[in-house]
Amino acid sequence: MRIVIIGTGNTATVLGRKALQCGHQVVQVVGRNAAHAQTLGLLLQAPYSDSFYEITDDADIYIIAVSDAAVSDIENWLPIQIKGIAVHTAGAVSKSVLKNAAGSYGVLYPLQSLRSDRHAIPEIPLLIDANSPGALQSIQTFAASLSGKVYCADDDERMKLHLGAVIANNFTNYLYTLTQDFCAGESLDFSLLLPLLHETVQRLEQYPARLMQTGPAIRNDRDTIAKHLSLLKDFPVLSGLYAQLSGSISAYYNELQAG
Repeated sequence: MRIVIIGTGNTATVLGRKALQCGHQVVQVVGRNAAHAQTLGLLLQAPYSDSFYEITDDADIYIIAVSDAAVSDIENWLPIQIKGIAVHTAGAVSKSVLKNAAGSYGVLYPLQSLRSDRHAIPEIPLLIDANSPGALQSIQTFAASLSGKVYCADDDERMKLHLGAVIANNFTNYLYTLTQDFCAGESLDFSLLLPLLHETVQRLEQYPARLMQTGPAIRNDRDTIAKHLSLLKDFPVLSGLYAQLSGSISAYYNELQAG
């Protein structure tokens, strides 16, 4: 397929690279910043522009990979109507924001954390939706060429999965950040924890998370919890989260045991 990439950030870059790898032709890159558009255009071997008036009209799929706020405000910055199929890549934005941008439109949401500075492209589950059966079939065909995991998800389902991603990924990454700060403050090697983290994630592929819970909170080991909290006296944010999460874990498993 002939692809236009609108946007120049992480998602635009990774999806553009993936499209090239899978045999598609990126016919144009368009972005607000001329230098960024040029950089991505050269990477994807495609013409580039910083003018939305110059978007070509002979592509099959137009991937609008911009921020959630920008795609929600698309009527104020996209001055033309797209003639092919327009898809945005946002998890928390309705497909209907594109109703005046194109006659055929939908969503191509990568349920993955994408970084343009990573050489290897990770596995990318794609959640798709469209305003018509014909558009959905075309988006499905394109998505299936990029990923072995393609799922139809309407606005409500996609929003809920986006929420799940924030909780499971963004929140845990914040805990990793605080733990790295703690280790740095105590002159400890955070990398010693990486095998533990890898093992925990691998277990999720085989077992329900609730059956894999370990630690002092599930054992109601108040002595260890108290010792840990004393070690965190100079790290008030982490201390507060430790106490709150420990209490929540204990309550959750006590309720399970009570039946």
